[in-house]
Amino acid sequence: GINFKHYVEIARTAERAKFDMVFFADNACVREANMEAVSRSAQYIANFEPITLISALASVTSRIGLTCTASTSFNEPYHIARKFASLDHISGGRAGWNLVTSGMQNEAQNFNLDTHYGHAERYRRANEFAEVVTALWDSWDDDAFMRDKESGQFFDPAKMHYLNHWGTYFKVRGPLNIPRPPQGRPVIVQAGTSDDGMDVAARFAEVIFSANLTIESCQAYFKEVKTRAHDKFGRNPDHLKVMPGLSCYVGRTEEEAKEKYDYQNSLMHPIVAREILSTVLGGVDLSSYDFD
Repeated sequence: GINFKHYVEIARTAERAKFDMVFFADNACVREANMEAVSRSAQYIANFEPITLISALASVTSRIGLTCTASTSFNEPYHIARKFASLDHISGGRAGWNLVTSGMQNEAQNFNLDTHYGHAERYRRANEFAEVVTALWDSWDDDAFMRDKESGQFFDPAKMHYLNHWGTYFKVRGPLNIPRPPQGRPVIVQAGTSDDGMDVAARFAEVIFSANLTIESCQAYFKEVKTRAHDKFGRNPDHLKVMPGLSCYVGRTEEEAKEKYDYQNSLMHPIVAREILSTVLGGVDLSSYDFD
């Protein structure tokens, strides 16, 4: 989690292999679960803050996209617009923002809240948040900064735009204090599966993660989110890339790949496996049950 050389190796290997993007998930708390299980897990326990990490990776890569997670529940739009615009400049136009609303109670308790926002409110806030961020990325025209040494004029005032947003959740005057990102706007990634989440994805995202587990449910999700993008938000459906989740085990033969799969599963402590099953079942406490 905090071995930077490891991340450099992963990013450079992916870049050599012509991958489009490396992607880092994140959450803003130590995961809360059965302590016997948590103490055997490295996931979200000791990890770099991801924007810091991908900014560093930008200096040791040259082509691959660099995407990470930032929550709309525990940031301000100006922060996110400025950070990802900065990353886009640092990387030469390779930044991506994974837009999440966060969902864990103990995350909220790290940010002056006793309870998390309700599901519907999280997504109402996310819609306005993304609206402000994308507008802030348009604070300056592409050619606003002439940097004219003879006249001493740094920028053209006519090409600077105040946002003056006044909404339900945010008041943001603008403009952003960094030029327009090289991409115009960094790539936005989302993983909306609920009705509210699909609307955010259909409205803002270029890349959408799908966790559906069958071909049929993947096809239904693909059709639904593309239809919403076109019918509700007037977007070209071809501008949304839907990416189903897939875990790969690679071997020279199917038997070798299966051996790797079985070996990895054998390394998981039963308490950790039980806790994962508990999470999948919606947080049901399984500690009183025999493993079999």
